[in-house]
Formats: sequence, structure tokens, C-alpha cells
Amino acid sequence: MESQSRSFGSTSAGEATLYTLKAGKVTASVTNFGATLVSFTIEGKDGRITDVALGHDDASAYEKGGGHIGATIGRHANRIGGAAFILNGKKVQLAANENGNNLHSGPDFYDHRIFNTDGVSADGHAITFSLESPDGDQGYPGNLKMSVTYSLSEDGSLKLHYEGEADADTIFNPTNHSYFNLNGEGSGTILNHRMQIFADRFVCIDSESIPTGELRRVQGTPFDFTEPKEIGRDLGLDDGQLKNGTGYDHCFCLGDDQGELRKAVTVCSPESGIQMDVFTDLPGIQFYTGNYLRDEPGKAGHVYHDRDGFALESEFYPDSVNKTDFASPVLKKGEKFTSDTVYRLSLH
Repeated sequence: MESQSRSFGSTSAGEATLYTLKAGKVTASVTNFGATLVSFTIEGKDGRITDVALGHDDASAYEKGGGHIGATIGRHANRIGGAAFILNGKKVQLAANENGNNLHSGPDFYDHRIFNTDGVSADGHAITFSLESPDGDQGYPGNLKMSVTYSLSEDGSLKLHYEGEADADTIFNPTNHSYFNLNGEGSGTILNHRMQIFADRFVCIDSESIPTGELRRVQGTPFDFTEPKEIGRDLGLDDGQLKNGTGYDHCFCLGDDQGELRKAVTVCSPESGIQMDVFTDLPGIQFYTGNYLRDEPGKAGHVYHDRDGFALESEFYPDSVNKTDFASPVLKKGEKFTSDTVYRLSLH
């Protein structure tokens, strides 16, 4: 089935376009403003269409909004301690946009930029967005060319394929920052969703959410999702790591390096019967319970609050550029970065 496109409104960066991909009983809408996932729908058992992705009604609302909802994040997702790192013996200084640290390479975020639209596949199942990030952009060295391709399959899989190449050594650690609610966006809390994370360790953080360097075993902690459990079951426990993250906002360890595509998470809603399986080839996945969603205007008059959506962000570990024991996000001059993440919807 062919894809559809329409105007998605105006932003300070220019006019935005919304593209809708369709395959079987699933659709995904994406915009070139921030290479952002706007909606992800599946036809339920009762024939009702459910949109599981939180979002906004038009591009101007994305520009005004908070929380990086649905956004492509780059050059470096998550946090870098002290907003600085050493690369090839030279200090690289970034903007300190959160507690003296750098978060998501802000404040000049990728999600406030218009990406190039490089084309839609003939079957209407895939679209590629690209961006050229000049030397010094966000403080990073090297001219970077990056792209993200969204492709949709009839089995309910939405694959995000990232590529990047630079003319100097730099950092590249992109991710997608969608929030999901399997009961449908705007339906309230996700605390009753049942989640399983295929990881036996997580990255400990300090009070500023910067990794301490410890990779702690999940057994005996609120971070043990090795067997399915409700997201909210242990969220209220008196635990130092939960306090540091104001809930779950932690990276789970999937492997020591970038490897083969593997299942990272399964989450389902007993209420809707919708299940999401997440796959990635990256070392970690950040599980975030939307702790800082505060009266965020959403689609169709909905207002989002903390715990109204969960994010699962595939990535190198936070602050890995400053932790020699972590897999490195350094992209060498002339080398090509590629990575895949898959969000697959089904009915259970």
C-alpha cells in the first residue's frame, strides 16, 4: 500500500511534512521535523484502532513541547558527565544543559531541525530522513552525515535503521525517544503494563543521573524484570537508585559491545491485549517511566503526566565516552556506523 503525506505545519526551522506508512494492520506516521515518530497504530482484537505512541497534533506543538516525544536524538543520546570528554587527547566541551552535565546533546537538539527526506520506498513501507551536522555542531568535532530509516512490516515491526559517517573522529550515539502506552496514548498510567527486560545488570547512577561506573546485578532489586512484572509493582519502594532517577530512568545492560540484533524487552497490556517486543543490536536500553512529563499537551486535547508513557531508548551506556570500561561511542574518521532497533506490535 502506498504511503501518504500531508503538511504538518510550520516551525521556526521551516515547513514540516507528515508521512504515514501502512503495512497489514499497523501504521506508523513520521515527520521530517526531528525525524520524529508521531503515531504507531495497531488494529485490536475488537477491530478498534489504537495509537500507542504519545505525541502532538502538529510540528509547532512538537517545537513548543517538552520531553523529546518521539524524537530522533543525536549526536549523543542521554547524559555526558561534566558536559565534557577527552577525545584524542583534546578536551571537547559541550553545553551544560542539565545540572552541569549534557543531556541529549542540547540545547540545540536534533528534534528541532528539519531533516532531509531522502525518499519513500515504492511499496510505501519505508522512509529515510537524513541530516548533515557540521564540524563544531553542538560542540562535537567532525562533519557528520547521519540518517534514520523507518520501515514497517506486516508482522507489526517498525524498524529504525541508523547510519552515520564523519570526516574526523567524533561521538555518535543516536536513539529514538518515543513514549508508548499500550492502552492508547492519553489513556492514563502505564503502571499496570507487564514488562520483561532481558538483562541481568543495570547502570547505577548518582543523584544527577550520571553513571557511577557500577553495573549492578538486578536480582534482589526493584530493577529485576528478568521475569514479567507490572511496571508499577516496585516503583514506590525505598530504593536509592529509584530516588536518583525519580523512578525508572536507567540503562539496562544487554551486552558488552554492539552485536547482533537481539530481544531486549517485552511489554504487554492486560487491558488492551497489545504487546510490544523491542530488539536492538546496541549494548544498552534506557527504560524511562516519563518521570518528568508534567502537564504536557498531547494529541487531541490529551494532557500527559508522569507515568503516562514508557520510553525504551537503545543506546551505548550513558557517559560511556568518560567510562573506559563501557563500550565506546567513538566513531572513527571514515568509518560507518550502522545500528538497528525494532519495535514490534502484536496481540497476545
